[in-house]
Amino acid sequence: MVFEGFRQQTLDIDVVIEVAAEEHADLIQAIRELKEGLDVNVEEASPADFIPLPSGYQHRHQFIDRFGGLEVFHFDLYSVALSKIERGQTKDFEDVLSLLKARRINWGRLEGYFHEILPLVGTRSLRQDPQEFERSFHALQRMRHDSAPPV
Repeated sequence: MVFEGFRQQTLDIDVVIEVAAEEHADLIQAIRELKEGLDVNVEEASPADFIPLPSGYQHRHQFIDRFGGLEVFHFDLYSVALSKIERGQTKDFEDVLSLLKARRINWGRLEGYFHEILPLVGTRSLRQDPQEFERSFHALQRMRHDSAPPV
């Protein structure tokens, strides 16, 4: 959200690392040095840690830039949005509304992916609550409707 310019700061940076096994330790060490130097919390966390991922997520990663031999991508923004909805915090809802307003994601597609994964929520983890996820989605839907400019 900070990279997209939606917020000025963040409490932590979540990363998903895909690297050859023999290079994993070196990358972790480099990230550890960066996080200490920048005084920011970096966690290996993926939307998949919170929700079942919608179909095709791996094809919706968005390239950001290459830094030497390191390619950086946004994780699928629909999966990110759905994981924020699952958390159900006001700040997370604001992030999703920002993605929608900036047309980085589309409401119809988001709603479709929500309905796709809803039957799977709670089947893989006791931490997931499908009823709470559904309530959070409808709360976001109301916030979206309330924030829409009058026609």
